[in-house]
Amino acid sequence: MLKLEGKIAVITGGNSGIGLATAKVFVKEGARVYIAGRRQAELDSAAALLGPTVTAVQTDVSRPADLDRLYARIGEEAGRVDIVFANAGLATLAPLGSLAEEDVDYQFDVNVKGVIWTVQKALPLMGPGASVILNASIVASKGWANWSVYSATKAAVRSFARTWSSDLKGRAIRVNAVSPGVILTPGHGKTGLPSGELEQFYTYAAGITPLNRVGEDDEVAKVVAFLASDDSSFMTGGELFVDGGFAQI
Repeated sequence: MLKLEGKIAVITGGNSGIGLATAKVFVKEGARVYIAGRRQAELDSAAALLGPTVTAVQTDVSRPADLDRLYARIGEEAGRVDIVFANAGLATLAPLGSLAEEDVDYQFDVNVKGVIWTVQKALPLMGPGASVILNASIVASKGWANWSVYSATKAAVRSFARTWSSDLKGRAIRVNAVSPGVILTPGHGKTGLPSGELEQFYTYAAGITPLNRVGEDDEVAKVVAFLASDDSSFMTGGELFVDGGFAQI
């Protein structure tokens, strides 16, 4: 039997990177998947790639009304939610002294408030045995220059896995975090780093990672699928690093 056979899954930021890779694994394991993202053209391309068991819904997680619309549709079509992967997030890099208020606000709107509403608004559709996976990051455990705001948002996400596990204790809904290391995804190209500096960053990261390379998005996706499945049935409040050992040494 497939590990996610018959499950209804929601993936925010499901049109690219780790989200898209996770959708591929979920489909392979038998889930019906709703992918949410801001860009309709990318959503349409992802849905065409993933096949008939995937539904794409344009959603900006920083807008609670968009999430209301997403879950209303899922409620009508599927009747429940078994898995939520709160994956959508973004980073804008700048050192203290050069931070722009609009960049700080938007990172918190998407990475923190967006995660809160993504999960809270799913709860009426979730029952015992459901699983929530939050996409945190190794940056919450590091002290990289220029990454202060993004790191703070991801530290909040890591904290949610702990506190929400307590909040949902009586409902038997599990909440865990996955913390990727440096992964080859389109998201890094949107941080403001010039392409040359981005390549230098990848080279630097690979050189100080015990496995001597950066990661692939499907390597994170497989861990998310584990946390979504009953194979992790006695895990909640935890954090799994998928970082090649980067943050562990």
